[in-house]
Amino acid sequence: MDTFESFEGVISEVNAQTFPDIALRLFRFQAAHNAVYKGYLSGLGIDPQTITTPWDIPCMPIGFFKTKTVKTGEWKDEIVFSSSGTTGKDTSWHHVRNRLFYARNATNCFAAFFGNPADFVILAMLPSYLERTGSSLVFMVDHFIRAGARKESGYFLHNYDALAERLMQLKASGDKVMLWGVTFALLDFAEKYNVDLSHSHVIETGGMKGRRAEITREELHGILQRRLNLRQVSSEYGMTELLSQAYSKSGGIFECPPWMKVMIRDPEDPFARLPDGRVGGINVIDLANVHSCAFVETPDLGRMGKDGGIEVLGRLDNSDIRGCNLLG
Repeated sequence: MDTFESFEGVISEVNAQTFPDIALRLFRFQAAHNAVYKGYLSGLGIDPQTITTPWDIPCMPIGFFKTKTVKTGEWKDEIVFSSSGTTGKDTSWHHVRNRLFYARNATNCFAAFFGNPADFVILAMLPSYLERTGSSLVFMVDHFIRAGARKESGYFLHNYDALAERLMQLKASGDKVMLWGVTFALLDFAEKYNVDLSHSHVIETGGMKGRRAEITREELHGILQRRLNLRQVSSEYGMTELLSQAYSKSGGIFECPPWMKVMIRDPEDPFARLPDGRVGGINVIDLANVHSCAFVETPDLGRMGKDGGIEVLGRLDNSDIRGCNLLG
């Protein structure tokens, strides 16, 4: 019989061959035990037993995380992540049953692209996230910093002078460095300092939202590469409602860990998938969302390449355009 523990135990071992079976099993488990998702399927008139492929599983609109408590079964929260909504009505809430499971999964996501986070000195410029509570991104970066236990790691809220000095010291020491930053903070830093970061990895997490004029990701990466002497800039695609992250090592083309799949839906028909190369809404199956809902319809606009890479292009309703992947 499927249980939380049985799903948690196989997530990190999922591959292309096992994904369909595990996704269908988790779908039926959540369709039976998640009151919100069960009600959504009932409203659609869908019998879960008629779904035979993961690509036909209905994805639940992400807005339910703002208006409902999305849980599979009944359990006590270990932590609740929240989005940066301007009002309580705008805020998404992701109830998490097991914080260590989230931390382990985030580590596995990161390691699939960059290696063990404990091997890096982690520096972070995340002012818009640190200035509020409940950020899953801050929780993740905190975990990475603690895992490495490096005294040089830490946050730089607005003290860019200290960050520039720390980066120069680390270049001289030869340490592996990873700088996480929201878009507006990275741009502010790059415009003020001409620091050589050729020895570092930079991950932009998105984040303009009225702080600066919107620019495309390509423009952003070009500025950072020129000003900071970077060969490439990496990006993170994550959100409050998902426990996994996709990453782009360069060029703004995202890839998912094996237990996370993206599908592009027709904006005019949320239950129709679009072929590769067509622009549409992004649906996500995140098997790490064992305790909430693994099948999520996002408001993001994207395109799937023939090689499986994903471009994130903005918002479907244009209410919050993410030219620089404003996620987290």
